[in-house]
Amino acid sequence: MFIEPNLKGERRGWIEVICGSMFSGKTEELIRRLKRVKIANLKVEIFKPTIDVRYDAVKIVSHDTNAIQSTPVDNSQKILLLAEGVDVVGIDEAQFFDPQVADVCEQLAQKGIRVIVAGLDMDYLGNPFGQMPNLLAKADYITKLHAICMKCGNIANISYRKVATEGQVLLGEKDIYEPRCRICAQLKD
Repeated sequence: MFIEPNLKGERRGWIEVICGSMFSGKTEELIRRLKRVKIANLKVEIFKPTIDVRYDAVKIVSHDTNAIQSTPVDNSQKILLLAEGVDVVGIDEAQFFDPQVADVCEQLAQKGIRVIVAGLDMDYLGNPFGQMPNLLAKADYITKLHAICMKCGNIANISYRKVATEGQVLLGEKDIYEPRCRICAQLKD
């Protein structure tokens, strides 16, 4: 994809959302797209929520340890301030952002910026997660990725929580979560 001027000579922006369960390759795909943008010599800014410090406090890091530099922000309004003069904005772990993140992405797209967002579309119970439903509704392009169910080998769309704890947000990796299909997610270990 490239940024194409419209009939008035203005750049057209759009919103791409990459979603799926944990271990489906969302961050890997986000990093791949952003590296291609950099190869094209487009100006890019990349953001992640300050809450996500699992692999690195600043970089976005995939489970396969691919990484790209980012700017941690504690609210989505800061993205508007820090994204002046860019061609592309990347946002990881969008489910952790505040309710304004979808509107921020819309404002960026209206300015002619390509916005690439990655996040969990469902929580560990299989319910819509955070602001992802709003982002999916505003998206021009959606990529839904799947992991492989650790119990049966079918496609997985649920980030099954292996520990008994309350609360929608619990940061963790393979020690706390595993991908499961909707049938195996109902099984008690």
